[in-house]
Amino acid sequence: MNRYLQQCHEIASRESRNIIGLMSGTSVDGLDIALCRISGAGMDTRIQLREFTTIPYQPAFKAAIANVFSKKMVDLQQLCLLNGWIAEQHAALILQALSDWNIPTSEIDLIASHGQTIFHAPKSLHQLPDFGNGTLQLGDGDHLAVRTGILTLSDFRQKHIAGGGEGAPLAAYGDYLIFSKKGENRIMLNIGGIANFTFLPGDLNPDHVFCTDTGTGNTLMDAFIQQVYPGTYYDADATVALQGSINEQLLAALLDHPFFSQGFPKTTGPELFNLAYLSAAQQRSGTTSISDFDTMATLNRFSAEGIARAINTQVKELDQYHFYVSGGGMHNPLLMKNLLALLPGVQFKPTTVLQINPDAKEAVLFAVLANEWLTGGRVQYGEGRNGIPTVSMGKLSFPG
Repeated sequence: MNRYLQQCHEIASRESRNIIGLMSGTSVDGLDIALCRISGAGMDTRIQLREFTTIPYQPAFKAAIANVFSKKMVDLQQLCLLNGWIAEQHAALILQALSDWNIPTSEIDLIASHGQTIFHAPKSLHQLPDFGNGTLQLGDGDHLAVRTGILTLSDFRQKHIAGGGEGAPLAAYGDYLIFSKKGENRIMLNIGGIANFTFLPGDLNPDHVFCTDTGTGNTLMDAFIQQVYPGTYYDADATVALQGSINEQLLAALLDHPFFSQGFPKTTGPELFNLAYLSAAQQRSGTTSISDFDTMATLNRFSAEGIARAINTQVKELDQYHFYVSGGGMHNPLLMKNLLALLPGVQFKPTTVLQINPDAKEAVLFAVLANEWLTGGRVQYGEGRNGIPTVSMGKLSFPG
């Protein structure tokens, strides 16, 4: 047997495993690195978040990603080179974090890398009859494994598509395993670049688990801020949006898209919700001359409307559910205020109360997927109903 396969078997046989989960979202602001000690598998999964950090990307990294991000026409040579280069940058950041934590690489059993999403193409968006769903994440697992010397799982989303899903959102799997609670219906809302939520049934029946994207979270607000205020990457504390007022005409135009009338579950990305989308809505609504403040206030409300509409469509009797929130959007005070106005009576609690740092949650979930790949794989998710195929995700890379 290959010595690395033997190593996998030995790691899987341990009482607990040290797994690093990585997440780099569509905001491309930095690499989330979560070091988790995980024991058990399936519904018996137990997690201790040992360390967590987000290491900001340098401007050169952001610029390199921006050259190919969410674009239909790109330089293929650049795309090819970026696949290994991104992994090498991520490997350096992992080693930096481990050094900062005074933890040797020999203590780490596995890396679980989401990679950097470059393009997301569900069939509902591309509408090409001869092709199915597609998604592309760069950051080659072999480069990560060789540069760090650590077994690496990567490219999780492809198996989800192969199993009949859209490659997103993947949160349902980890959410179900670590956040489900008998007798409590839960909504796990994550507001990243794109917002999504998972419904976790109090009866713990995996057939009833549901997960969907709702629309834009931070991505369109971030894109507008970056255009208007070069060098600024997001609207910190909603400073800009709070100086404006919602423009109802622009808001109506933003919400006037087939995505919002499509059935659930569904996925989306910056391929749809981008500055061209905003410009088209402004043209249709005659609002090209409104202030940047009003535009930001309206985009903020637009994100909240997408989330609230999806929740209201899929969740009846809101008072029967417990709501938990994570992701960068939870730090936007105006966005949370808008959500509370649109979902009266709902109380959003951070996942901190569930012992998981809300900023670390997505990276933690990929560590959980890796643990399940290695030690579990026995939980059934209803034979693909609700867009959640029962699959084991991740591709293994050896360090040598």
